[in-house]
Amino acid sequence: MESKSLDQQVSISAEPALSEMAALSEAGVSIVVCNRPEYEAEDLPTFDQLEQAVNDAGMEFIAIPFSRGQMQPGHVDAFVKVLQSGKRIHAFCRSGNRSCNLWAAAHCSVGTDKAALRAAAESAGFDVSGVLVSY
Repeated sequence: MESKSLDQQVSISAEPALSEMAALSEAGVSIVVCNRPEYEAEDLPTFDQLEQAVNDAGMEFIAIPFSRGQMQPGHVDAFVKVLQSGKRIHAFCRSGNRSCNLWAAAHCSVGTDKAALRAAAESAGFDVSGVLVSY
């Protein structure tokens, strides 16, 4: 898994293997957020399998799933609540793109500087310009 930090609280990646959850915990992550729908692809673990692996590694599992291009205000609000925990978060989806865009939208919704969000996303290899225009 190639984890990319967006800020001091949030890292993102493509979907980690179940066996990689312990490494996230060892890196200080407390909450793992899944942003892909449960049955997005046949080769991916179920939410129950993800939750078990995350819990076994001593972390909390939260699903905020949405399909590509289908992020809604409810998804943003849910991620804002996770951010408000103050805990270290690792979010993932199929490629990391949805997770990065959700992170940017959540920060935009609470007034974070858009230029800083764009720079952080770009340094991680993602384009959040569409989200920055919408929020």
